[in-house]
Amino acid sequence: MLYRVLKIVIGIAIRLYYKKIKIKNPGPINTKGPKIIIANHPNTLMDAWMIGHICRQPIYYMSKAVFFNNPVKRAFLRSLGMIPINRVMDGKTSGVSNEDSFEMCYQILEQGKTLVIFPEGNSFADRFLRRLKSGTARIALQTELRNDGKLGLEIIPVGLIYLEPEKFRSEVLTNIGEPIDPVPYLEEFKQDRLKAARLLTEEFRKQLSDLLVEAETKENETLGDQVTMILSSSYAREKGKKVEQNVSLLRNVNRGLNEIQFTEPDKYILIQSLVSKIEWQINRLQIKTDFLDRKYRSALFLRQILQSILAMIIGLPIFLFGLIHNIIPFKLTDFIVTRVFEDKEWYAAMNVLGGLILYPLTYTGFMYLGDYLVDMSVLMKWIYFASMPITGLFAYYFYHYYRHVSLKWRFTQLMMNREQKEILKDLRKARLELRELVLGKA
Repeated sequence: MLYRVLKIVIGIAIRLYYKKIKIKNPGPINTKGPKIIIANHPNTLMDAWMIGHICRQPIYYMSKAVFFNNPVKRAFLRSLGMIPINRVMDGKTSGVSNEDSFEMCYQILEQGKTLVIFPEGNSFADRFLRRLKSGTARIALQTELRNDGKLGLEIIPVGLIYLEPEKFRSEVLTNIGEPIDPVPYLEEFKQDRLKAARLLTEEFRKQLSDLLVEAETKENETLGDQVTMILSSSYAREKGKKVEQNVSLLRNVNRGLNEIQFTEPDKYILIQSLVSKIEWQINRLQIKTDFLDRKYRSALFLRQILQSILAMIIGLPIFLFGLIHNIIPFKLTDFIVTRVFEDKEWYAAMNVLGGLILYPLTYTGFMYLGDYLVDMSVLMKWIYFASMPITGLFAYYFYHYYRHVSLKWRFTQLMMNREQKEILKDLRKARLELRELVLGKA
């Protein structure tokens, strides 16, 4: 019961936090029968929530035993389907036995249920797959061995790709791979358990790598994000495929940089220099790079700006209502999280948890204040309460729309100036040159 309630609450919360969650190839993850879901681990608790959100069936998680350090925590976490495991680096937690935990995993799978494991172990906000632990392979092989290879266990690889993991209203692609069958490794497992586990783990690594956007180095990851930001354009996307196209561009950029860094170091340095030059110009001119993809027509731009100003005037009262009722929890949550947690991979999950506390408290406070001042009926209280989160989202989008219109007006002013227009022309050429250097095409 608790699991179902929390799944609904967390599901709503992450749908509000992320603008778009795209699930690619969802078929394998929701089929009947025993399965182990393996995934990369870039975003701490959010990764587990994301998999729980996309799975129709209840799931069980393996988790660090340090979270189970007293009887109350153990009872609560186990009610959520979490299974403790002692890790060498953490030491042994009192009341937790790895043998009992592994036995629980075997029984869960033998009952046809779903187990989730993050074989990297720890969570790191990097765009590359770290060394996988072999424990997942050992659990899969031992479970099949107990059932003479007839259980039908499947291992489902899942690539979690967050375009901007810590950012509110950003996008996520959940890339689900084809099932991996552990049975072909079973004979080897009977002869040499360590070797069989390593071979199966290597297969996990290959399958996960194919589902992810990987950078060879942290330097490449940073440069890849910069290049993608410059080359990305909202005017060059197919409708309904924004997330996939963003990820595809990011993947192609990282593949290009991975190759160039080691085979053509001079070209890599040229790319870095060109990126710095373009970013400097963009910041100086205060424009969006995707405006460069639009054919400029002064009459059209001016008409769009006037229409946008009229729309903003009409929407201003709703914006102010949403701003007043949401600015405190929005800013306070961000303030607390960024100061308590140094690593950004914790930001999204903690913002969601903080928001689940601060927003309802703030709304309740406003509701009681409104009732004190106006003496509202029960129906009016519910309407008032429901209007606060809705207008809060409206205020967020209103602000970003205002920023978009401001940048469009700035772009229009630049295009009306002959000297600045030439600078924009040079910027277009530099952007095309960058695309050719990284992707090998205009």
